[in-house]
Amino acid sequence: MADCCSGGVKLLYSCSGAADVGEIADQVSRKLSDMGFARLTCLAGVGADLSGFVESARGADVNITIDGCGTMCAKKALERVGVSATSYVLTDFGIEKGKTPFTEKIVAELSDRIMGQDAQKSEAKTSGCLCS
Repeated sequence: MADCCSGGVKLLYSCSGAADVGEIADQVSRKLSDMGFARLTCLAGVGADLSGFVESARGADVNITIDGCGTMCAKKALERVGVSATSYVLTDFGIEKGKTPFTEKIVAELSDRIMGQDAQKSEAKTSGCLCS
């Protein structure tokens, strides 16, 4: 029962690709981390197969990836080391690769949407929780 009520370790991995959506994904991830949504960690460390980063991902209660586009490099980097993740793809939220310049407004809107969707997913998972 305690598992359904504790926050646990929640790690966040971001695409930081060369396209505009990569920059936006990076900034959304940083904003979410600053807001306490999850702890931002190094996707490049996982991609380089550095043991500390890989083991942290494997040991986390929740891993979240934010990818700029449908290529989903962040998600695939975690899957390559045997780690599943909750995945958010920014182009699924209606931004267009190569046509969406970075703005603080877009970052705020996407951060809010991701937090809202995550809250709905968490609520669905814990709807039977008897902790309160």
